[in-house]
Parts: sequence; C-alpha cells; structure tokens
Amino acid sequence: MEHKALFDDRVKLYNRIDFIDTDPIQIPHRFTRKEDIEIAGFLTATISWGQRVSIIKNAKKLMEMMDNSPFEFITEADEREFSIVSGFVHRTFNGNDCLFFLKSLKNIYQNHGGIETVFTEGYRLENSVFSSLMHFREVFLSIPHDKHVTKHISDVTANSSAKRLNMFLRWMVRSDENEVDFGLWKGIPTSALMLPLDVHTGDVARAFNLLNRKQNDWKAVEEITAVLREFDSNDPIKYDFALFNYGVYELNRH
Repeated sequence: MEHKALFDDRVKLYNRIDFIDTDPIQIPHRFTRKEDIEIAGFLTATISWGQRVSIIKNAKKLMEMMDNSPFEFITEADEREFSIVSGFVHRTFNGNDCLFFLKSLKNIYQNHGGIETVFTEGYRLENSVFSSLMHFREVFLSIPHDKHVTKHISDVTANSSAKRLNMFLRWMVRSDENEVDFGLWKGIPTSALMLPLDVHTGDVARAFNLLNRKQNDWKAVEEITAVLREFDSNDPIKYDFALFNYGVYELNRH
C-alpha cells in the first residue's frame, strides 16, 4: 500500500483522452456504433504487439480494407469481398489468420449473439474473467480452422497471460468520467477485470515489489491483480494506465 499514492497519481496523469493519440485504443474510438467499436477493438487488440506506431498503422489499414464499417463488412460481405483481407499482415498474423478471424466473428454475430454475449456467458460460468476467456476461445475456434490461427487467440488454460484479450476487456467494460475506455458491456463487473500484463506493466510491478513471479503468465496476472484490488477493489485495472505508461515513459529514467 506504500506505493498506492504514486500509482493513483499516475492514473490521473495517464488516464486521459490526450494520450489516445499514441495508443491503439484510438482505432475503436473512430466509431460510434456498438458493434463497430467491439469489432475494431477486438481486431486492434489482436494485433497489439510490437511497436505501437506499427500496430496503429496496420489497424487503420485493416479498418480501411473493411470500408471503415467493420460490422457491416463482417456480416454482409461475400467470399470475394472477404478475400480482400488475405493480403493483410502484421508480424506473424497473416492474411489467412485475418480471414479466419473475420469469419469467426461473423459466426459469433450471426449464431451466438455477438462478442459481448459470448464473453458474458463465459464470465457467468464461474464468475471469473478466466472462464470468460476460456469460453470465448472455445466458441471462437468452433468453426473449421488451421492450427496457425490458434496462436493468436490466447489460451488461459495453458497459463497464457492473455494480455491482448484482457486489454480488450478493459476497453469494453471499464468506464469513468475520462472516457478513455468505453464501458459498453454491463454483464462483466469492472471489479472482476484482470491486468493486461506485458513487458512494461510486469517490469514496473516487479520494480515496486508488487509482483514476485518472474514469468509474465496467468499466475502472474492473478498475483498482480490481487495487489491492485487492494489498491481499489471496485476498479483495480485502472492501474493499467499507471503501470504501462510508467514503464514506457519513466521507469528507465530513474
């Protein structure tokens, strides 16, 4: 708890709309329709590894391939139109992966009530984000797929930190007066969210002795999130703003 004041201060500093310009969350912020925000957010989160400039550039390119109407494209495009995305590449996420992701999203919206419904149903299985992520992966991979696509949808049962999916859930579930996160989904409580653990958040957490585990895996996610719940039991993942940006802007300068 000795570090709570510092991190509360950094939440105020970094949880602001003017930081969106350097963050992938700017992509879903281009849309107003709920389904467009969900799909843009999910696809952007999916490719959120590597340099943020590259992530944002490629996410914009992907939105353009879908005529900047992702929900309409996914639900109404025919096979020929879908094939447009087969040329998309972000690091190891290739055109075939992208094509499968769009087809799986189409299946989810047409046959499973949409992304929110799938994540929420999974949450209710055990009242946990773990069960939400586990269930979502099962539904997402329930249509025919190549093995290669499975590496791009985290498996928490294999101890994955699921950084990108936890980040996506933060975007969809959290809400506050700063309106960085969207707060669109009401079936998963903000208090249940888990930290999107990556190199930056992990390094800062260890530097301040908030995290002992060496690997950035699901066990580490549980460990650090438990500490953040001591800081704020209702909204523990607001500290993602503090931990991540402290890692980007401050850690190596001290």
